Amino acid sequence: MKIAVAGTGYVGLITGVCLAEMGHVVVCTDIREDKIQMLQSGCSPVYEPGIAPMLKKNLQAGRIRFTADPEIAYNDADLIFIAVGTPENPDGTANLDHVYEAAYTIGLCLNQDSVVCTKSTVPVGTNERISEIIHSVQHDGIKVHPVSTPEFLREGNGIYDFFHGDRIIIGTESAEAARVVEQVFLPLKIPIIKTDTRSAEMIKYASNAFLATKISFINEIAAICEKVGANIEEVAYGIGKDERINPQFLKAGIGYGGSCFPKDTKALVQIAGNVQHPFELLESVIKVNNRQQAIAVKKAKELLGSLLGKRVAVLGLAFKPDTDDLRESASLIIVKALLAEGASVIGYDPIATENAKKIFGQTIEFSDNLQTAILQAELAIIVTEWDHIKHFPLEKYPTLMKNPIIIDGRNCYSLADVRKHPITYISIGRASIHHENAPSSNPSWEGKNDETIISNL
Repeated sequence: MKIAVAGTGYVGLITGVCLAEMGHVVVCTDIREDKIQMLQSGCSPVYEPGIAPMLKKNLQAGRIRFTADPEIAYNDADLIFIAVGTPENPDGTANLDHVYEAAYTIGLCLNQDSVVCTKSTVPVGTNERISEIIHSVQHDGIKVHPVSTPEFLREGNGIYDFFHGDRIIIGTESAEAARVVEQVFLPLKIPIIKTDTRSAEMIKYASNAFLATKISFINEIAAICEKVGANIEEVAYGIGKDERINPQFLKAGIGYGGSCFPKDTKALVQIAGNVQHPFELLESVIKVNNRQQAIAVKKAKELLGSLLGKRVAVLGLAFKPDTDDLRESASLIIVKALLAEGASVIGYDPIATENAKKIFGQTIEFSDNLQTAILQAELAIIVTEWDHIKHFPLEKYPTLMKNPIIIDGRNCYSLADVRKHPITYISIGRASIHHENAPSSNPSWEGKNDETIISNL
């Protein structure tokens, strides 16, 4: 089957490469010629574990190619996936300009009957508008069947999710189109759910909104745990063993971020508002998350009083591990708040540093080494639970830091392990550790340069 993919962002690229890996002939198109040239040369513009070798493999096999010419992509295509961006408008609604532009171009270029699937996250009713746009400009006699096939790819796990997902949603009023899409995904042996188009569109928003709700709920419970002396990890484990609740997304921390949850929750509030239904629960979820992203700096001020002139290491900049994506990352809120308090900030992330430099420029320092990042720091804030951060030896904090104080926004360390070291440690929903033997100033680095200190460890 010849398949075309409109858009080579995160979703479009993973969709195209994975379909090629399944044996389909795939043509991906994008309006950015520089990105097309990059992809055609075998380089991925997005960071995703496993994407680079799979891209090169399928380019060499001739199963995938990239073009900025939509006619090349859409001519003779049996199936077309729209996977372009739907960024957030100022009012929280989804901006559908790219989706509608793709639909218009598809209508102009198609020269045979085809099925057009929308993978982009779009409000209810969008696929009907896509169909109208295509039909308004398409050649006479050509049949186009619209289908909603929302994606459920987690950044950092996108390839795995494509091949081992929980379900595949096919939303359409055309039984013929549903069969075509079903045949593509049947080899994956993932449960396929067929529904009407509008229900499929709503499933995507409802799924993300529910997961976001679980995160905000457990963070609210964590706040209560801190005040009553309970341990949020034990509480989450206890309630997560209930099969009706499930343990996933019950990890307390500094809130959700990324390209989906923040955008989709706000968009769903707007969708509800458009039909005069105040979505009070989801509005509270968003409010809790906004507060949670700022909680690390709040805890720092409660502990230290003033942050003016303090050297603060922000460990982890991406919104989650295994991605270089900073969209709606808690690090953005935290760094800006620290700068507003007059702190001197140094950021560390194993992957996302270059993207962070585009945002912060020279307003903060950057380090590509965790040890260097915390050297002489008076406070370290853990923002992203990278494995490298979770497994960083606790004994190095008091050795390297001027004042070993950690605010752990992801509960990376066990309290039992922390208590073995002279560290002041503040986490989320758990007891704080104020170590009496923690030095107020670490003399081990005084009079030495950074390289000497690190080489002696």
